[in-house]
Amino acid sequence: MCAAREICGPRTEESMSGIHEVAKKAGVSASTVSNVLNGRHDKMRPETKRRVLQAIEQLNYTPNVAARQLKSGQNSSIGLIVPSVANPFWGSVAHHVERAARQRGYNLLIGNAERDPEVETRYAEAMLSSGITGVILGSSPLSFDYLRDVTARGLKVAAFDQRVRVAKDIVTCGVSVDQELGGTMAAQHLIGLGHKRIAMVSGPIKTNSRIGRMNGVKMAMARAGLQLPDNLVWQGGGVSGFGDMEGAELGRVGVRELLSRDNPPTGIVAGNDMYALGAYAGARDLGFRVPEDISIVGFDDIVLAEIAQPALTTIRQPVPAMAELVVRMLIAHIEGSIHADEPAFIDVTPQLVVRGSTASARVLQSA
Repeated sequence: MCAAREICGPRTEESMSGIHEVAKKAGVSASTVSNVLNGRHDKMRPETKRRVLQAIEQLNYTPNVAARQLKSGQNSSIGLIVPSVANPFWGSVAHHVERAARQRGYNLLIGNAERDPEVETRYAEAMLSSGITGVILGSSPLSFDYLRDVTARGLKVAAFDQRVRVAKDIVTCGVSVDQELGGTMAAQHLIGLGHKRIAMVSGPIKTNSRIGRMNGVKMAMARAGLQLPDNLVWQGGGVSGFGDMEGAELGRVGVRELLSRDNPPTGIVAGNDMYALGAYAGARDLGFRVPEDISIVGFDDIVLAEIAQPALTTIRQPVPAMAELVVRMLIAHIEGSIHADEPAFIDVTPQLVVRGSTASARVLQSA
């Protein structure tokens, strides 16, 4: 999969002819010219690279963005790799990142990788080969080791939506909401309404952001003398991958399973708003009402949260501010203008937004 046509576009006869002319003038092979144009020159002799660039300039040969960037020494694009464009949260992130980048004279290329390390690596390699040296990564992996090679060759990675305190030799900078605090706020809200049996519905909890949210729920419950037992943590029901594409349907299935058990929960903390909105459907499938019978709290505050019926109580991530921060930090690192006293990793405070999907607890009977 190509990140953009200008990265992986087809070779035309005209472009190949131009490459051969450059190669002849520089006294190198056409493949060497191609390597220079695509940024694969880290092991090339400096003199060889100089001759190729000189030939490109003398022939006024600029077939693509990569060549122009090599000649000017400047980048005009950054990358954004997201888990799933099916989740409106990532659409909002892309919108605000693109706006912040454009205000600084940068374009944005987007890749949808579904948290697959191999796909993310291919996007990162393609972007670096095109001359892009800065990418924002939203997948919140447990380890960044799979990106070690591409970052060693010059790609700067900004982590979005996860708190990075390790792998600083791979990750350049990062911005995230405080995930644990967000989970704590969600659980505290339900506890304050009298809920004692609280469940969590999520995709597989194997990303740093999801682990942080679950830990926050557990901490809030522990402080209240309550527990979050394993049988009340529903995480994907065996779905392959991370469940980003199927969030709403998985939320529906998860809540149906939980509410069909003996002694069902009265409150649900969802891994994100898509799972929460799916949980609405699952509750209604079994004849339960939101919030009269079951209270539901989401996470993210996507645009659908406010217009759902009832409107969704959720933990808001301040996406516009986070996008502005991560773009500013990444570009500063790309351009070498970062201040020595500026932190490389920033945590942003989440906000509890109380709407109509939560109410005082009542005792439920299993369906």
